[in-house]
Parts: sequence; structure tokens; C-alpha cells
Amino acid sequence: MPVEEFVAGWISGALGLVLGHPFDTVKVRLQTQSTYRGIIDCMVKTYRHESILGFFKGMSFPIASIAVVNSVLFGVYSNALLALTATSHHERRLQPPSYTHVFIAGCTGGFLQAYCLAPFDLIKVRLQNQTEPRARQGGPPPRYRGPVHCAASIFQEEGPRGLFRGAWALTLRDTPTLGIYFVSYEWLCRQATPGGQNPSSTTVLVAGGFAGITSWVTATPLDVIKSRMQMAGLEQREYQGLLDCMVSSARQEGLGVFFRGLTINSARAFPVNAVTFLSYEYLLHLWG
Repeated sequence: MPVEEFVAGWISGALGLVLGHPFDTVKVRLQTQSTYRGIIDCMVKTYRHESILGFFKGMSFPIASIAVVNSVLFGVYSNALLALTATSHHERRLQPPSYTHVFIAGCTGGFLQAYCLAPFDLIKVRLQNQTEPRARQGGPPPRYRGPVHCAASIFQEEGPRGLFRGAWALTLRDTPTLGIYFVSYEWLCRQATPGGQNPSSTTVLVAGGFAGITSWVTATPLDVIKSRMQMAGLEQREYQGLLDCMVSSARQEGLGVFFRGLTINSARAFPVNAVTFLSYEYLLHLWG
């Protein structure tokens, strides 16, 4: 099993994570809290109350963990295509795989990524929703002192299953969405590149960015449900399951609730995925 795709996926995932984390923090807060009137209001209040550091809450843990999960996505995707088509990454421009094979490989990578990602994503969301400043004289300390303390607290208060809150929603979000993600990227690259040639850096940037937007448009409704189920334990509110969360959210806040964060998701998706794909393709070309 070639391992360079895993390494390239980790590095590209880390770069994308650093670029996109402030957007992700705003997105998570809009989806799980009703105290903000919109993106600008959330950004202003976060900055005033928590300084610039508020936008980077929960980032240290993803750099060490979620970036590794990104390596699972790209590594499994590439190796699944290898199993389906018997072609390596460098041979696929001369012998492009069918879109069906690309979709199956993307779904496989998405499913396994979601399985690995669930506890790490839960901790990230909990830390991002912590609105207290890191240090406030005379005030109560933040509920979680960091990612390790957050994980230990969830395990102690909610049990081992607590670490997998929202896992089903995450799996349902990522499995088809990442199939669409890779199909969109491949289609855009092929449209802009003569047969048998490697796409230019500009093509990779644009294709990666629009693939990210396309995937998040389809993923946002389940992303909202996933984030709400992850926060339910902290708010002492229990949903009976995925469907109960969907019905309760729609009844209380209308159907528009399922598209909260879509604008910020799209704004974040283009640069993050453009950089992710460009660095991934560059590293594989460099090592090839």
C-alpha cells in the first residue's frame, strides 16, 4: 500500500486547517448558538470578548489529530482507486478512472475518515463553543482547560459513548459528500486540462476550491445536526436520535436552521480546499 498519499494528506490537511479554523469557529457558533444575528455579529462579538485568540480555540488538537484524519481520507481514497482501477496516482492522467470509481473511492475515504474523526471533532466543537476568555480576573475559569481536559471531562460525565455524540450524523455527512467532493474535483480538472496532461496549479486551485464549495452545500444540513447533537450533552439536553434532532430543530427554528453557516462554510471552503489540493498534488509530484 503506497504511503506517500497518507503523508501528503496529513501535510495538506494541516495547511488547510490553519487557514480555515477561524471560519470554522464562526460556523460552529452560528449553528449551535442563537445569540448571534449573523456572521459579522458573531465575528465582532468573538473578537471583543475573546480577542483574536477566540477564533483559534480548539485548533491545537486538530493540528495533531484531525490533520492525521485528513491523511486517512486522501490515503484511503488513493488506495481505493488503486484497488478499483490498478492505476497509481501518477498513471491516472493517462488512464483516468471512471467517475463511478472516483465516487466509490471518495465515499470509502469519507466513511473511514468519519469513523476516525468523531471523537476529535466532538472535542473541537466543544472547545469552539467555549465563549469565555482564556484568562479573566475574578471570573469563573472556562469549563474546559484544553483538549485533554475536555476529553477526560466528557468521558467522566457522559461515558465512553459521549465521545461519539453526533457520530452517525458525521458519517452520513461525510460518506456521500466526499464522494461528490472528489468527483467535482476530477471533473473540473478534466474539463480544463488536455487529455494525458497534468492540471496546472491554477486549475488545481480553482477545481479544489469549487469542489470544496460543492461538497459543503450538500453537507451543511447534516453538519448543523451533527454540531447540535455534539453540544446536547453539554447543554443537558438529550435528543432521541438523528431524526429527533432534525424534527426538534425544524419545529423550533424553521427549515432555515439547516442552512445556518452555509455562507461562512462556502467562504471557508474555497481557499481551504484550494490550498489542500494544491499542496497535496505538489507533494505527490515532488516525491514522484
